[in-house]
Amino acid sequence: MVDNQFILNKFGFLGNNFLNEIQKHAIITNIKAKTEIIREGQKNKYVPFLIKGSIKVYTLNDGRELIYYYIRPNDSCLMTFSSIFTDYVSRIYAIAEEESEVLLIPVSVVHEWLIRFPEINKVFYHEYDKRFSDVMNMVNDAVFHRLDKRVLNYIRQQIAITGNNPVKLTHKEIANNLGTSREVVSRVLKKIENEGEIVQTKEGIKIMANENVRSI
Repeated sequence: MVDNQFILNKFGFLGNNFLNEIQKHAIITNIKAKTEIIREGQKNKYVPFLIKGSIKVYTLNDGRELIYYYIRPNDSCLMTFSSIFTDYVSRIYAIAEEESEVLLIPVSVVHEWLIRFPEINKVFYHEYDKRFSDVMNMVNDAVFHRLDKRVLNYIRQQIAITGNNPVKLTHKEIANNLGTSREVVSRVLKKIENEGEIVQTKEGIKIMANENVRSI
């Protein structure tokens, strides 16, 4: 039996017939932190909806990560959904950033629902709007912001995701996610620490109280 409250919040507007379909076809799985969910080139068998946790969606270029967006609770992966209209092959990597609970719907069922319950398109239009904004923010950050600003934005983002300040992040992890080297990140972190914007401790990296930690 899947999470009834999650289903009602996400799909209740589609009516009882659709809710019965969800109970019939959807399954729930728990994913441990740092577990790879799918990789580029694999076949997509399910469209996921995140109940709790956090999932990072990214691509790799010469071993370096480029983050597209994070899936947060109540969200789906738009790029997984879009693949079901072509060859079902994933063009992204996805990894659970923390222990996560995911609702999975078989892609064949989603195809059928799009015809039988066309109102479900509203769910995916909403996802498209959020993911498009995420990708645009990523592009603007990479093109227009200096690396020190990008590092600060990444730390703020991770604090917003985890709810922890300080947040546990290694220099290598930040470098991988921003497409640069660990040595460069270490220099940048030292610089912004000297400027009083962060503090690095054994517990992690802390944004100072006068810094604005934005939600993502």
